[in-house]
Amino acid sequence: MATRINRAIELLEAGQPIYYTGGHTGHILTYEQGKHDAHTWADYINVGMEHGAFDMTGLAAYMQGLVDGGPTKSGHRTPTVIVEAVVNGTDEANVRFSSWQFRQILARGVHGILLCQAETAGAVRAFVEACRYPHHLEGVDPMLPTPLARLNGAPSIYVERPDAKGQPYLRVGLRGKGSEPSATPIWGVNGDEYLSRCDVWPLNPKGELLLGVKLESPEGVANCEEILDVPGIGFAEMGPGDLSLSLGYLQMPRDPFPPEMQAARDRIFNACKKRGIAYLEAASVTNIAERIDEGILVIAGGREETATLGRTHSKRTMPY
Repeated sequence: MATRINRAIELLEAGQPIYYTGGHTGHILTYEQGKHDAHTWADYINVGMEHGAFDMTGLAAYMQGLVDGGPTKSGHRTPTVIVEAVVNGTDEANVRFSSWQFRQILARGVHGILLCQAETAGAVRAFVEACRYPHHLEGVDPMLPTPLARLNGAPSIYVERPDAKGQPYLRVGLRGKGSEPSATPIWGVNGDEYLSRCDVWPLNPKGELLLGVKLESPEGVANCEEILDVPGIGFAEMGPGDLSLSLGYLQMPRDPFPPEMQAARDRIFNACKKRGIAYLEAASVTNIAERIDEGILVIAGGREETATLGRTHSKRTMPY
């Protein structure tokens, strides 16, 4: 029996790798496709809006199709759906200006968002804050003026200061009420339960939102430790396509990476391991066991055969 709405989080909590399908463009967002995908072999479906269409009407229809075609064999109402957002995480101002995208995406009832081109901690913090309701206070700076103080005119000035563990505090979430009527039928909960559970995991252990960042530029790699210190991130990856292009490779090199890309990959991977953040990387039938043994928890590649071998290797019991 499912214990969570978000199957991907449930598996990660159990230390199990998760497998996804779906590319950066061309995902068919229709009701019929949702019904078809309700029993996908994958643990989550990546909806690529970074280069694909920003189609909220299609996404809503697709999510309803997943519900009507479900539940999954694992007992979840739908597979997990994570959307690659259009906005690039290059700087805080750009993310804050574009945060309406996150509200629109989450209102359709999805289970997570991936921020591409993450380059600064400020941008990633703005991303996390935009996805949270203001009543969730895990990780929020306790020295900020209270809501009552702000009502009485206290300035909501935020000065970044690390906590005792060296992690930066968050500001209060910026997501407002209003999307519950469209999101709750997808999750199968009432409005109060949605407001309670729709928060970022693992910062909030009861949260059902899985947020990720893609570090795919030299700036993102250089700032990866500071970026991954931001509370609220559940998984991260090195984006080998964009990173290799910035390094002058027209064709993305793989297996092995050239030395400069391997160094970047190892730096991000080690930063994730140190912080308990799941790392995303491609795997195939020839190396899935090696990837799992190394500690890769989010598996790209989009092949059912790879997932089948990986699930056997990790002794997974949850059906899909």
